[in-house]
Amino acid sequence: MAISTIPPRSKAIKKYTWNAESVFKSPKDWESEVQSILKELPEIKKHQGKLGEDPESLIDGLKAVEALMKRVQRAFMYAAFSYSVDTTNQKSSAMYGKASSMYGQVAGAVSFVNPELLEIGRAKLDEWMNRNEILAEYRHSFDDLFRQQEHVRSAEVEEILGMLADPLSGASESTSMLVNADFKFAPAKTSKGKKIDVTQGNIHTALMESPDRKVRQTAFESYMDKHLEFKNTLATNLSTSIKSNVFNMRARKHKSSLEASLFNNNIPVEVFYNLIETFKKKLPIWHRYFELRRKALGLREITYYDMWAPITKKKPKIPFEQAVEYICEALAPLGKEYTDTIRQGTLKDRWVDVYPNQGKQNGAFSYGAPGTFPFIMMSYTDEVNSMSTLAHELGHSMHSYLTWKNQPFTYSGYSLFVAEVASNFNQAMMRGHLLKTITDKNFLIALIEEAVGGNFFRYFFQMPTLARFELETHQRVERGEPLTADSMIDLMADLFTEGFGPKVKVDRPRVGMVWSTFSHLFADYYVYQYATGISGAHALSGRILRGEKNAVEDYLGFLKSGSSRYPLDVLQRAGVDLRSPKPVEETFAVMESYIDRLEELVG
Repeated sequence: MAISTIPPRSKAIKKYTWNAESVFKSPKDWESEVQSILKELPEIKKHQGKLGEDPESLIDGLKAVEALMKRVQRAFMYAAFSYSVDTTNQKSSAMYGKASSMYGQVAGAVSFVNPELLEIGRAKLDEWMNRNEILAEYRHSFDDLFRQQEHVRSAEVEEILGMLADPLSGASESTSMLVNADFKFAPAKTSKGKKIDVTQGNIHTALMESPDRKVRQTAFESYMDKHLEFKNTLATNLSTSIKSNVFNMRARKHKSSLEASLFNNNIPVEVFYNLIETFKKKLPIWHRYFELRRKALGLREITYYDMWAPITKKKPKIPFEQAVEYICEALAPLGKEYTDTIRQGTLKDRWVDVYPNQGKQNGAFSYGAPGTFPFIMMSYTDEVNSMSTLAHELGHSMHSYLTWKNQPFTYSGYSLFVAEVASNFNQAMMRGHLLKTITDKNFLIALIEEAVGGNFFRYFFQMPTLARFELETHQRVERGEPLTADSMIDLMADLFTEGFGPKVKVDRPRVGMVWSTFSHLFADYYVYQYATGISGAHALSGRILRGEKNAVEDYLGFLKSGSSRYPLDVLQRAGVDLRSPKPVEETFAVMESYIDRLEELVG
């Protein structure tokens, strides 16, 4: 697909679009469901005050709430996904707004459950679970609730906190609307003066990966200058989100926003700090890679926008269907059922919204709900990087698929902490397979470039750097210090300068504004989990690639576990301990082996 012509959504080929009609036949049907959900709220409220009467009343209340939440999740994802594939569609935008409001109302309506469970007390719940099998399946969720007891407030306060979910999400929605729908970027230019459209759908793929340095430079400058033009608005939005996190931390009586965020998944703060400290120690490995990249590209000096430039002179072309086949071949050790599910989902059931279109949201993600397919939104460009992104998102989708298939609704989700393990695992398996079976030099260079310059650069360089930024900005708000656009730009520029080392030229205003291009920062302490995730993934894939006993069964067990155990415990049962810095160190060793191989290939 030519990078200068991004089609409107109306021109998208149906077989390459997500199977929206499998969720709701039409937006009208979705509208009816939202109205029906809201009408159900008085019925849910009838369970309030009755959960503690007897085991049967508790089960009735829990099952009623679950049935409603299952419908809510399905309706919300339909609206959110519809919006993500075309942010310029006013109807989809209105649906997304209505869905967010619905979610907030439902959250407020069901907020009585946890306070009432705490009021029943642990002793009585244990007694009831011991003589009721249906109730016994909630044991882990009850364990977790009582672990969090000191941070659960009264029913009245919990209801208010639930109702605040919608208005407190406004900063994120405002930013998404601004950067995805309202921003119009100046065109990039080729070295021959030809203009090329810059969109959220192509900036991080075709443009930043262009072999023409003029394209990369002008695309990066256009993209970042538009963000700088609105730096005060974007900074205010992120600052508002951070203040919301600090508000919630204080409302629930935690010591810090980091502790509050990690507490939800029972993750000790040492996991976060272990990652940051190991990352800082291993920066010389990154400095070595940046210098190798500079030499391979034949540049006098290397900059941020050169990090995705192709070293290989000829990029391998990989059509979508071929990418699916490569991925399935690589994942064959997991069994025929696993790979057959991927083929059916990608090639027949339309799990994937495949190609770029105007208004399509930046990036890629997997998203569904129990009762839907685990859909994927991406902008596929027939190249190694897109194939890797597809493998990554299919890791998420298969994690969801197997969790939904094997767990009751109460454990049908999984934390962000384990999510990035499943996705990076697929990429690690794909590379392990292709590095052994492909002999074409260009393909191998492109594959390692994708690994180190794409996946690792994002997960093991950008994300830890953003995690350091996130920690500092939250701590400043906790100390009562103001967050301004310029102070955030300076902080980001300082962190990237340290990370890149002395031989990378840093354009401080533009690189300092990079934080505004990561919507992940609106999800409290999300970004560090990319780095812990890639570490867990390489530890687990390494077990399978080495042929260790029970490694496949352990990994599939992990995918089927959902939230039935704490994240660190689920991973430990699968064979990796992320309480230790060892998996992070091992993954840096894997990255260094890729750099060694790349050095051999480029001479």
